[in-house]
Amino acid sequence: MRAWAIANQKGGVGKTTTSLCLARGLATAGNRVLLLDLDPHASLTRAFEIPADPPPSGTHDLFVGNGVGLLELARYTHVPDLQVVAAQPALATLERRGATQPGLGLALGRALHTVRDVYDYVLMDCPPTLGLLMVNALAAADRLIVPTQTDPLALHGLADMLRTAEMVERSRRRPLPRHVLPTLFDRRTRTGIASLYELQDRYGDRVWPHAVPMDTRLRDASALVKADAPDGRGVDMYRRALKWLLEQEASGEQHKEAA
Repeated sequence: MRAWAIANQKGGVGKTTTSLCLARGLATAGNRVLLLDLDPHASLTRAFEIPADPPPSGTHDLFVGNGVGLLELARYTHVPDLQVVAAQPALATLERRGATQPGLGLALGRALHTVRDVYDYVLMDCPPTLGLLMVNALAAADRLIVPTQTDPLALHGLADMLRTAEMVERSRRRPLPRHVLPTLFDRRTRTGIASLYELQDRYGDRVWPHAVPMDTRLRDASALVKADAPDGRGVDMYRRALKWLLEQEASGEQHKEAA
């Protein structure tokens, strides 16, 4: 099983859309995929039309010690081989509990360990803030994918995110490969083009050499989880991005074997 964290400390960069498109692509290719919504805002959960009232069971249950595991929390979706675990507003209370309850920092890693033979991939949609939930995901992840807008402010957020990843990597004492996916790219603007070039120049081969364009069909997240999801430029570019990520993953595994 491989665990991917989709994270950025800046909001509005296409994080949930990236999680949905990558998970759908992996499942369509025949992988058993689990999506975890770790964001108290629950955008991913709403995309699957999971009712908010009463609050659903979900990822918060992994942190409260009630014995409920991922297999009990996972829900089937319209996409074959794709399951999802919902988020709840109560996730926002975990920061306070983390200060007084030891072990919460590794709760997600322990939960993932129990399903390592059940799923091929677990994708974690992280909140856009540095805190207990994001650190849990980074500590448990085999790989970090950072969606980022192609504009100057987003580049500052990306730098913060990569510094956080380095910090977690040192703490957990094993590599955390990280990849940057340029998103919401508008080739009609000089700023967008200049930001994309700066991304590629600053971070080199960590950056996917293309970009997901602005595409109105990507705005309706609920359409992306249906069996007959819409096609278009944006969806097609996410397919290409997934292919690149899988190539990066395979290349990393080959380097490990050679070492």
